[in-house]
Amino acid sequence: MNAHGFVHKYGDNVDTDVIIPARYLNTASHAELAAHCMEDIDADFVKNVKKGDIIVAAKNFGCGSSREHAPIAIQASGVSCVIAETFARIFYRNAINIGLPILECAEAARDIQSGDEVEIDFDTGMIQNRTSGKSYKAQPFPPFIQNIIKKGGLLNSIMK
Repeated sequence: MNAHGFVHKYGDNVDTDVIIPARYLNTASHAELAAHCMEDIDADFVKNVKKGDIIVAAKNFGCGSSREHAPIAIQASGVSCVIAETFARIFYRNAINIGLPILECAEAARDIQSGDEVEIDFDTGMIQNRTSGKSYKAQPFPPFIQNIIKKGGLLNSIMK
């Protein structure tokens, strides 16, 4: 499984209230959540994000509340992967539960810039920055977690 897209870059401690502001949590519509994804930190994100794009962030991405709305909003906006130096543990698990690929790779998180074109091989954990020509190695998920992600989340992997 691979991902390919352009990067939207953020710093440390991007919390779930910034990913999807609490004022939108009363909707179950994934499209409505996507329409407001990142708007409090990057007002142009929803205008600029394209299917397949990648979010790159620094430390503690997804900190804050434990709501699943945050990874759902990211996934519904078309983002194919989030790369960060570290993730908040509850976001990490929620992302896997819904089938949003995430990778921890400190070097990639530091080096990759907004607008860079990046390709990811989830089976090997290789991250290729097509813009700079640099490669990075993240620890790939074990096969059982890759299966959950490939099937679109935990419930789908159990049902299929």
